[in-house]
Amino acid sequence: MNKSQDESQDICQLQGVIRSSPSVGVEGVSLVVRIKLALKRRLTVTAQRRIKDAINKALGLIDSVRGRAKKRAAVPDFRVAWRLEAGDLVRVRSREEILSTLDHWRSLKGCAFLDEMAVYCGTTQRVLKRVERFIDERDYRAKKAGGIVLLEGAICSGTGETGRCDRSCFFFWRQEWLDQLGGPEAAGN
Repeated sequence: MNKSQDESQDICQLQGVIRSSPSVGVEGVSLVVRIKLALKRRLTVTAQRRIKDAINKALGLIDSVRGRAKKRAAVPDFRVAWRLEAGDLVRVRSREEILSTLDHWRSLKGCAFLDEMAVYCGTTQRVLKRVERFIDERDYRAKKAGGIVLLEGAICSGTGETGRCDRSCFFFWRQEWLDQLGGPEAAGN
């Protein structure tokens, strides 16, 4: 069975949707955020990472000179400590505990903690699955991931930064932000 040229070029359903959909303006978002989003759309992921790393170093240096250096919490190495599996029960750490692990970009090892995720802090959740590969929508490439899980029912309904969105994507959770309570058998499964 031969695929048409258009079908073979679509790696992901999202690419076709993006090509066929007009852009919608972001209402109620500040000019600074609009500029930030415009730059993000035009820079490669590698260029963004290099810029963030340079800014992180500069901000860290400024903070240390001012005497306001943020001491980041010790983050366990998930590869050595433990590995979450689908069905495991976890407690999401408190917002303060999670914020203490973040850099100037509110991320840990590249995974951002969004304000919308704070409602899950302190709650007990069940792991839906581990994320080992995902499509990065910024450059439409499959990326490898480690130490990231999806939690059942912990979905995004749009962010304060970009406004309303109807996709209902799962939040990515770093294992370092979670405390393991037990496996599926601990919940009576």
